[in-house]
Amino acid sequence: MPKMTGAKFLAETMHGYGVTHFFFMPVVVPQAMPEMERLGIRRIMAHSEKSAAYMADAYGRVSRSPAVCGSQSVGAANLAAGLQDAYLGCSPVIALTGRLPQIQQHRNAYQEIDHHSPFDAVTKFNTRVNTIEELPVFLRQAFRESVTGTPGPSHLDLSGIAGGDIMLAETDLEVVVEEPFTRVPPFRPEPDTASVNLAISLLRKAERPVIVAGGGVTASGAGKELVRFAELMQVPVATSLNAKETFPAGHPMAVGTPGSYSRDCANRAVAGADLVFFIGSHTGGQVTNEWRVPKLGTPVIQLDINAAELGRSYPISAGLHGDVAASLRKMTAAAGSAEPSQAQARWLTTVQRYVSEWRAGVSEHYNSDALPMRPERLCKELTEILPDDSILVSDTGHAGIWTGTMIDFKDPGQSFIRCAGSLGWGLPAAIGAKCAAPERPVVCFTGDGGVWYHMSEIETAVRYGINSVTVVNNNASLNQEQGLNEDIYRGRTPGSDELWMLTDGDFAAMAESMGALGIQVTRPGDMASAMDQAINAKRPVVIDVKTDIEGIAPKAWLPK
Repeated sequence: MPKMTGAKFLAETMHGYGVTHFFFMPVVVPQAMPEMERLGIRRIMAHSEKSAAYMADAYGRVSRSPAVCGSQSVGAANLAAGLQDAYLGCSPVIALTGRLPQIQQHRNAYQEIDHHSPFDAVTKFNTRVNTIEELPVFLRQAFRESVTGTPGPSHLDLSGIAGGDIMLAETDLEVVVEEPFTRVPPFRPEPDTASVNLAISLLRKAERPVIVAGGGVTASGAGKELVRFAELMQVPVATSLNAKETFPAGHPMAVGTPGSYSRDCANRAVAGADLVFFIGSHTGGQVTNEWRVPKLGTPVIQLDINAAELGRSYPISAGLHGDVAASLRKMTAAAGSAEPSQAQARWLTTVQRYVSEWRAGVSEHYNSDALPMRPERLCKELTEILPDDSILVSDTGHAGIWTGTMIDFKDPGQSFIRCAGSLGWGLPAAIGAKCAAPERPVVCFTGDGGVWYHMSEIETAVRYGINSVTVVNNNASLNQEQGLNEDIYRGRTPGSDELWMLTDGDFAAMAESMGALGIQVTRPGDMASAMDQAINAKRPVVIDVKTDIEGIAPKAWLPK
């Protein structure tokens, strides 16, 4: 067993697990930086700990492999705050922080607080590393925990303000890489045959079944299996935001995104179902609009790689524990071939009518030539011009609603990841996504409210030559908050305005000042040339699109 420092061991282990980038705020594990450089691991220094965590989050989701981020002791709480999104988004991120040695704890040490509690809330695995002998055990466990079951973050708190007690120490160490844990999922278990047969039987007997596909379909890479199963069973499919890319938008059984960031046709379909099959979905508040779509009491089948999710929100008529792709293949084989009943055929026709009615209802704004541009029209332009191998990265709030409901993917090579929690995630996440897939165009959709958070990371992208494209839906406001504030103030008043209206920023000029390409767009017809210019630029790009402040997303449909 060779003798090596903790710094070399950390870098060698990261390299062995396929990690290509380390996202960080200085100073953390500085002794490992030359070792990472020697192995070809790029060190991406961000402008904030939250940005570093967001970059790692997107890297992990796009690559479906472990991502690593870090910060020194004083930035640890900021890094933990950034990990909220990776935790909610089920992303395999490993966070490294330094902490002062134990003798300095609980003594009012400069810039030091307890790290364990903040990270406990946003990780699957969270531990201190006190000696170099502990590093191999806990680092290996961090990789294992992050990719197994429901993926999620792990945290190692290294002794030394920047982890130096561990990095500088030297002992006999062997780098062990457990190959299955280099990816998500590491294993593909299948559900038992009895559970599969029960689920098939329930689906055959139902008159109005609906599938709700969640992020587990994406994590499993199970889009083809989902399409094959839905076609065989002739069951309509609603896709959560995290599963948007997994089912073709133009498919006759596609109903769109349900829940709170939703198309009303999807909510109508799920609410009208007499059986809902949740596939790789947490059945959380967003995809069910606070557990009202479907209503409690609706019969449910649930498939998940994490058995603890089965029945969490809705009591199950059948539970399937397994990897989504492997499980759907087994279910497809077990189902055989059978024609849908007359009732199921009528149901599919009804659902298709819901979709047609929704499209007709949004067509006015979707096709509008009005100026300032409607956000729906911006989404139409993006639907038509996004490259066929692009990754669309969406911020939250209105950005999540517009991208989730109004942008359709026209090519199976297109991908989608979205913010799971914190506004401002989109811009740094797009940088992380581009690091994971440098050969693919990466386009971020955010608003001016979102881009203000981390505009400084455009400089990071310029510094490292990470050529992501950021599209800003710029209406000089947080207009998702307009209704709330005007209800409270009983109208648009100076008191309410300052709570949601913003300065009309020139983000194209800001981007240019940092060395990026800035493009301003005011007319829908200019989007195609702007995107073509952006995709072919040799530097990061910000497309500042001036849109209508009155472009408010409709409230989610709910059954009466």
